[in-house]
Amino acid sequence: MIRTQLSLLILFIFATPVFAQDLPRAEDVTTLDGMMKAYYEVVSAPAGQPKQWARDRSLHHPEAQVAIVRTNSEGNPEVAVMTLADFHGPGDGASSTGFFEYEINRVVKKHGSNIHVWSTYEWRSEENGPVGGRGVNSIQLVHDGTRWWIVSWLFDGSRDAPPVEDAYLPEERWGN
Repeated sequence: MIRTQLSLLILFIFATPVFAQDLPRAEDVTTLDGMMKAYYEVVSAPAGQPKQWARDRSLHHPEAQVAIVRTNSEGNPEVAVMTLADFHGPGDGASSTGFFEYEINRVVKKHGSNIHVWSTYEWRSEENGPVGGRGVNSIQLVHDGTRWWIVSWLFDGSRDAPPVEDAYLPEERWGN
């Protein structure tokens, strides 16, 4: 009996960090602003530093999908649909160059518990460095009565992605 209890205690002590790593931060999942802030923070890191993959998993529904439009060998757009685990890939996401992504505008459409966010971003190689590029993420979220979940997102990562349209830029950037 004592041996079984001791074994369970040891299992609990060593397993707790594994299970606890994906518990969400309340400030990340209780508001749309918190979700969007966390969405960009988890992929941003200086050179050699890991991405926040455990925190990213805590934002996403367990069945979430990621889709990235790429340019195939013939020069045509092609979509790659994957799980979040596939997107994360092996390792901790650290790269030899820094990557910092920031939301600069948001267009939100809501119906019931569902929200669709068109989130315009800029990325940089250094936290306060020059802008390296812009894009738009299409993000679908659902509120389950307790918290927000990202259920899917996609962006156009193709070589010849069009420039961000004025409708997705902050108004002060295009004069309205």
